[in-house]
Amino acid sequence: MNAIKKILGLVWIGIGVAAAYFLIIDQAIPKFESGKPEDMIPAIIYTFVLAPIIVGGLGIFGYYSLTGEYSDK
Repeated sequence: MNAIKKILGLVWIGIGVAAAYFLIIDQAIPKFESGKPEDMIPAIIYTFVLAPIIVGGLGIFGYYSLTGEYSDK
């Protein structure tokens, strides 16, 4: 069971990287490039609020899972 938890730690880190790519590349950059004022607020929220919270949370959860913090002792 502990081996599965460590493998899933890598999965969570991968999901965090995919979320960062989606939020910044697919969502924020096109809104920044549009130049419309109504697109700037969501782009700023995606980049500076949502991305760090989501990526940080998934990354820390995956790191703890890899290091064995959730192992059965």
